[in-house]
Formats: sequence, structure tokens, C-alpha cells
Amino acid sequence: MGHKKKDGKNNRTLHQQAYDKLQKMQAFGDSKRLDKLENPEDFARKIYSFSTYQTYFKHIKYFIKWIQKEHPEVKTLKKAEKFVPEWLQTRVDKGLSAWTIQTEEAALNKLYQIKLDDEKRFQPPRRLKENITRSRGVKKRDAHFSEKANEKLINFCKACGFRRSVLERLTGSDLYDRAKAETAFAEAQEAGNEALAEALLVGLKTFLEQDYFILHRRDKGGKTRLSPIVGPHKDAVVRRMKATPPSEKVWQYVSTNCDIHGYRSEYATFIYKQYARPIEQLDYRKKIRCSDGKYRSEIYICRGSERRKRLDRRAVGIISIALGHSREDTAITNYIRNL
Repeated sequence: MGHKKKDGKNNRTLHQQAYDKLQKMQAFGDSKRLDKLENPEDFARKIYSFSTYQTYFKHIKYFIKWIQKEHPEVKTLKKAEKFVPEWLQTRVDKGLSAWTIQTEEAALNKLYQIKLDDEKRFQPPRRLKENITRSRGVKKRDAHFSEKANEKLINFCKACGFRRSVLERLTGSDLYDRAKAETAFAEAQEAGNEALAEALLVGLKTFLEQDYFILHRRDKGGKTRLSPIVGPHKDAVVRRMKATPPSEKVWQYVSTNCDIHGYRSEYATFIYKQYARPIEQLDYRKKIRCSDGKYRSEIYICRGSERRKRLDRRAVGIISIALGHSREDTAITNYIRNL
């Protein structure tokens, strides 16, 4: 892309430079987990899912547009890097949510390979549970979505914890009982499909007492996870899945006004209540191994608006696996409610 000046120098626009750089970072289908453990330098340079690529490029283009307006003399990405903190601060001053700002910071950190310990790295505002507005309260779109008419869909979502993208692609073949999951695990191992084998093994080992699962294919970040079907509508979900041919979609249409994220929260809360032990039986001094490999107290103490509320960290970890998150604070901040 781009043209060359008479002196031989590349005359690409900032947009073209960013596009070319992000193209080289694409590693769709690679194992993010394995790279993180075995090839940390590759992990820092790669983008593992198309949706992440799209999100990052969208926010990088916002940054480029701002550079072109506020610093028109800047013609290369390298020279634009020093203005990253200034731009992110303008986003804070504009009143954007902490979630949006952290996404924009992540996009630019990836573009410029800004490390965690870099003293010039921008420190975004903390994400607090009390500031979440998504799936909280009555929204305008609720007026265009009948819960009564969509009762079966809602109950289906509450039982499975879907993200919208997976729900819209879901087919009859994505229902797994324990025997099918164990067979699929052995086949994935034999075929060298480490990502699928790991997803199946983690699901089987974590949810030992569960007998039916959904295989969430190509979920956020390109991950696949095996999560249990739970709750009072479990049998209805299993019947519908079994009645759907393997190659056909379970839901031909999912309204854009359906609050999938809110029902995912109810799924997470149900699982927490199912697995949580009484707090009075737990010990602050007892440590358990977390997903990041570190050992922490088996009692999780909440912060922010729910300061000092105590939760069973083991149950929180189980929720994180069911939802496809690697960080326990994400499950607590975004999903667990009304405890």
C-alpha cells in the first residue's frame, strides 16, 4: 500500500502504516496460552483473534484521526508514539468509561509494544463495579423486546452463559454429554489439536458432577471452552439441542435487543451459588492456586461499592472457567450479582 516519493522514501499515510503493522501481528488460530507460557516475546507481538484485531484497529484509527488534527506535522507512527499518553488523557477528560479507555490503551500498547514496566505507560482509571451500566436497569431497547414472547430463548441463555457470537452460530453438534466430551478429548489429543484438547479437559475436570455441556467454539479471543448447562431449564435446553440436526443452527434468529450479557450474569451467579462454600467454614490463612499460578487466600475480599464483602475464591475461579475468563476479578466485577 502507499506510494513512494521521488527520493525513494515511503509516503504511506499513518492509517496505512498502522494497517501494515497490525497485519503482521495477526496470528489467528495460534495458541495464546502456549505462547504466553513458552514464547512470551511472540505473545506480546501477536493478535490472536479477528474480533480483537477489529477492536484494536478501530481505536487506533481514533488515535490517528486525533494526531492528524492536533499534530498534523507528525507523519510516522514512530513519531506519533510520544503523544499516546496525551491522547488517552483527553479520553479521560472527555468522560469516557474506564472500560473504553483501558481498551484504547491496550490497542496502543499492542501497536507500540509498550511493556507493563515501562515508566511512560499510561495508567488508565480503575474499572469499578458501581460504574457499570451495561445490562443494568431499564434500557431503551427493552421496549422493543418482549420477555414473554422470547421466554424460551431467555431461559436457554440463562442455562448456558453464552456470548452473542457463539449463540448465533450454535448448532446441534455443540451439545456434549460426558462420554462424547471424553471421546472428543482423546481424538483431539491424537490429532495434535492442543487447544481443543485443553478446553475439553479443563471442562471435564472442573465440572465433575455435571453431565451435559455446550462447546463454545471460537468464543472471545478465538478460544474454545466446554461449559456446563445448569439451572431449572437444563432439561429443556438439552431437549432442544438434541432435536436440532448437527449442522443446523439452534436459533435461526436472535434479536439484537436481547440482553445476552445480562442473562450470562444470571448464569454466573447460579454457578457461584452452586459451588460456593459457607464463608464461615473458610480460612483467611489457607492459600489456593489461582489461574495465574499465584497462591492467594481462599477468601476473596471485594473492593469498591461492595467493600469487605467476602466470597469463596475457589467458586469464583470455577465461574471464570465457565465464562471463559482468565481473571477472577472480571467475573466478580461484571457478572456476580445479588449475593
